[in-house]
Amino acid sequence: MSGFGVVVSFSLKGGADAGRRFTDALQLFSMAASVGSTDSLVMPPQLLASRDLTPEQQRFSGMGPGTVRLSIGLEDCEDLLADLEQALAVSQTGF
Repeated sequence: MSGFGVVVSFSLKGGADAGRRFTDALQLFSMAASVGSTDSLVMPPQLLASRDLTPEQQRFSGMGPGTVRLSIGLEDCEDLLADLEQALAVSQTGF
């Protein structure tokens, strides 16, 4: 990709605890409740879980307890990949 960002969502094995470990381990992504910046952002499970939706509605929408949303910014892609790889490794410790 070139010249623009993208939003990616995925769920981590280990649920909300894994999501917290993942977001805490990220070094290049800023935690944010919204997207739209040129910087890379992460929305962790505790911010994604909408109080307006029932747990059933959240599951239907694809939002599980370990769902994380990334907004990929304009930083160097190799730096972002390295940051994501190390954070994924941290998130899955103990599994």
